[in-house]
Amino acid sequence: MNPPSQGPPGDLPPEEFRRLAHEVADWIADYREGIEGFPVFPDVRPGFLREALPADPPRKGESMDAILEDFRRDVLPGITHWNHPSFHAWFAISGSGPGVLGEMIAAALNVNAMVWRASPAATELEEHTLDWLRGALGLPEAFRGAINDTASHSTLYALAAARELAAPEQREVGLSGGPPLRCYASAEAHSSVDKAVLTLGLGREGMVRVATNRVFEMDVDALRSAIRRDREAGRRPMAVVATIGTTSTTSVDPVAAVSEVCREEGIWLHVDAAYGGPLALLPELHDLFHGWEAADSVVVNPHKWLFTPVDCSVLYCRRPEALRRAFSLVPEYLRAVEEGGTDLMDYGVALGRRFRSLKLWFVIRAFGLDGLRERLRHHLELAGEWAARVESTPGWELAAPCPMATPIFRWIGDGLAPEEADAFNEALMNRVNRTGDAFLSHTGVNGRVALRLSIGNIQTGRRHLAATWSRLEHEARALAKA
Repeated sequence: MNPPSQGPPGDLPPEEFRRLAHEVADWIADYREGIEGFPVFPDVRPGFLREALPADPPRKGESMDAILEDFRRDVLPGITHWNHPSFHAWFAISGSGPGVLGEMIAAALNVNAMVWRASPAATELEEHTLDWLRGALGLPEAFRGAINDTASHSTLYALAAARELAAPEQREVGLSGGPPLRCYASAEAHSSVDKAVLTLGLGREGMVRVATNRVFEMDVDALRSAIRRDREAGRRPMAVVATIGTTSTTSVDPVAAVSEVCREEGIWLHVDAAYGGPLALLPELHDLFHGWEAADSVVVNPHKWLFTPVDCSVLYCRRPEALRRAFSLVPEYLRAVEEGGTDLMDYGVALGRRFRSLKLWFVIRAFGLDGLRERLRHHLELAGEWAARVESTPGWELAAPCPMATPIFRWIGDGLAPEEADAFNEALMNRVNRTGDAFLSHTGVNGRVALRLSIGNIQTGRRHLAATWSRLEHEARALAKA
């Protein structure tokens, strides 16, 4: 005979949760304070963690104390510390204290802002916070914002709206039968544009890469020629993606001239400002953004350079009705009951939507626009100092202009052949990264390997960059003698 039921199994008892939450909060505070005590890049090999973990899940529950201990012992040693002030790979980011607190509360609330009634405050805080940000960036009020996870999805959604306008019949009949659609972006544009084109079913041929000039900006004459050739061949131009802050070199396309082409041709302009967008907060850099106000859509990632924990990508759309037409499918069980509320699910693929705006709201309020501007200017100053150091030191050269805070440079030694310099720079990066003192990434510039040092962490200061430079110099000299 089974024993009488004592009720359904529950969650952690409140007092145990309280004790553990305090412990975790203390650990987070200690981690943030002591982040420089960790190697930026872990000394582990592929498969290290899977070998350490049991092959099968536990049959009976385990104590959270044991789980936290295993996290510290097994998981933490394999973390690449993006919060470290000497993390300079890809685009350096940092989850600031206010943002981390916002993320913690959002996790506790665990709401899904899919339709207004699913979480009215989450929906309206997202709209209001993005209105704040839009105004601070200098974008027109016509732009409506929504938060996605990354710029990859924001760009996908923007191009889906462009397809909706260029070929509205495809919503019903699919891609077959109509003229092939074309999307244009510079040779320096992010690979997420290609992925968006593939996802939308346009094929590899639907992505047209446009040549750039000597400073890696889109060649507008080449763009015009590409569009003209496609029209003559019976293809249908759909959208142009211009970039403000490319991934390889942080170059800036001539958005105003590109927007004029798009206006003449009647095609959608999407501006990828995922990295560079926050610099629009600085009045002295408004020239970098000339023309973006005429775009149909713009993406800006607060998780790249506004100190907001990943993930938080903002898509602004001048024609939100096109975005809504591309995605809106409302089953009866999600039909709006109240009038006047926004159903954010209608502006992308995802039905489930995290409360991402809370952490961004916390960051903007905690630092204020002046505080954010101060931090951005500091990073630009540090980047300028790094570029000047490279130019003044024998054996090094800048591989590209530095309009933002990611210097692109390379070791050329004393007359190394280009192929030898390529191999040297890649080996140098790997040597530096393996020390755990700093972490850099690389790119290709004019067919040659170059190093990227991104400065975007809220804690990065001159002493960190001085230490990274010393490590680079030391490893370069050692490698040259090897």
